[in-house]
This record gives sequence, structure tokens and C-alpha cells, in this order.
Amino acid sequence: MFSLQTIFGKGDKFYGLLEQSAEAARESAKALHELVTHTDHAPVMAAFASARSREKALAAQISEELVNTFVTALDREDIEALNTSLYKIPKAIEKFAERYEIVVSRLHGVDFGQRALVLTRATEVVAQMIGELRNGLRIDPVKKLQDRLQTLESEGDRLLLAPYRTLYIESNDAMRAMLAKDLFELIEKAIDKCRDVGNIVYSIVLKNS
Repeated sequence: MFSLQTIFGKGDKFYGLLEQSAEAARESAKALHELVTHTDHAPVMAAFASARSREKALAAQISEELVNTFVTALDREDIEALNTSLYKIPKAIEKFAERYEIVVSRLHGVDFGQRALVLTRATEVVAQMIGELRNGLRIDPVKKLQDRLQTLESEGDRLLLAPYRTLYIESNDAMRAMLAKDLFELIEKAIDKCRDVGNIVYSIVLKNS
């Protein structure tokens, strides 16, 4: 079995940065949940900006370290794939927040809280999976986390379909339905990005075990 030193060149530097990136994604998801369940949005938007800025800086730092650190081509691709996928989670969340702030007055009574909670849990699993990279690429704990992530994705899919009857069949406001659909799908996209990170971590473990 290859060591993490082989995978990440200088070891701690890379998976430490990836852990920070996963934590920034988790904080973004937590802020999204607060955004859709609290009325005072100003502090929450500040949290989005802070997490997004930190994620951008971390992504750039990982890319820079890859240039300056010897890593084999295959391992470099794995790190770049994780870096890119982690970066996309808060990016999708920020897009939701920006659109939600613009149209929230049209969406009274539409519940985004359950879906935001699923996303928060998915980012927590992602953070755990990234953390597992330190522990010797063990299949069993990573597989359990991967299964948990798949379950959350399925729950997100189910919740995505649940409101459509009310929005499309029982509502007279087509614009409201379309705005809600767009936001629901942005949350689903963020959950999908969590799944992508999980798939990459699992493939790394399989390849090196």
C-alpha cells in the first residue's frame, strides 16, 4: 500500500490544506441553512463571503504547492480533482445565497430548510472523508462514509421532487414556481458536488489499498 507521503509528496501540507477546504465548505452549508431559517440575513451573508474568500485562497494555495512539490502525475491528478471538487461546493452555495436574497420576498411559505439540512450533513461527511486520508487509506471507514453520502444524496433527490406538486399543480403563480425550482436545484447541485468529492476520495483509497 502506498503511503500518503507518496500520494501527497510532502504529506501533511496537502491533506491539511484539503481539510481546511472541506471545513470551509461545511461552514458555507451551515450558513446556507441559517440563511433559509432565520430572518436576519446580514450576518449570514457575511459568513458566506468569509467562507468563500477562504476557499478561494486555499484552492489557489493547493494549486501553487502542486507546482512547487514533486508529485507523480497520477497522484497530482487526484489532488487537483479533490481541490477542484471541494472548491465547487461553496461556489454553488454562494450562487444559491445570491439568488435567494434577490427573490426571497416572492417565496413566502416555500421551505428550503430540510434540503439545506441535508446539504449541511453531506458537507460534514465530506469533511470526515477528507480527514480519513490521514489514517492510512483504510477502505472500511471510507466505504461507510461513502454509503452515508449516497443515502443523503438520495434523500436530497426525494426532497427535490416533494414540493413540485404544490408549486406546479396547486399554484397559480408560475413565476414563483420557477424561482423556487431554480433554488431547489442549486441546493441539489451542491449536494451532487459533495458526492463528487466522496467518489474521488473513495477511488483514491481503492487505488492505493
